[in-house]
Amino acid sequence: MIFGPIRLALKIVGAVLALILLYFCVTLCQVWLTSRQDDPHRAGAILVFGTAANYLTPAPDLEARLDRALQLYEDGLAPVVAVTGGKRPGDRYTEAQISATWLEAKGVPRTGIVEGGGADTWQNVASVAPVLHRLGVRSVLVVTDPFHEYRAMAITSDFGFSPSPTPSLRSPIRGTAVIPYLLKEATEVSVGRIVGYGRLSTLDHSSMPAFDPRWHRTVAVG
Repeated sequence: MIFGPIRLALKIVGAVLALILLYFCVTLCQVWLTSRQDDPHRAGAILVFGTAANYLTPAPDLEARLDRALQLYEDGLAPVVAVTGGKRPGDRYTEAQISATWLEAKGVPRTGIVEGGGADTWQNVASVAPVLHRLGVRSVLVVTDPFHEYRAMAITSDFGFSPSPTPSLRSPIRGTAVIPYLLKEATEVSVGRIVGYGRLSTLDHSSMPAFDPRWHRTVAVG
């Protein structure tokens, strides 16, 4: 008789683990399917998520994102490009500053650039959302690596925008190298849906000073 409760407990634990695995697998499929989507159309702004930079210039993955944003801008799909991303200790410029300088050198007027910051995806959007809302932006084209599109759009939606996927077309992260990124994104999405993406960002940076979008310089569009 003593083994009856143990067997029941094991069955319950097994069922819970099976549900967690199923939930993760479904989320992974959603992340992967979204990574294959590309929906460029007219929108209020182009939102570029920051990533690594080489002190003064964008790293290859960031440059691939900026190339896509520039193409969308030159196609006349949006009048505003919002760039995001902070900096690591020792860096002189933020990813957003480097991105803004790159775009300006390619012909995007400074008045058409909104410059934010942020140490993660949630903070990226938080850093530019107030300015974009003041400009009346409701729809945005989300430019990031394909594997990051699902979470980036989910967080963008949390800030009241209607996002569409327009991933970088020549990301250096491809082939089997994408697998760990997809797994990471599926994990973050799985947890973020439950605890909230904002809460997840707070937990990730609990040992860092609280993020305030006002710390980051923005350029209002005329």
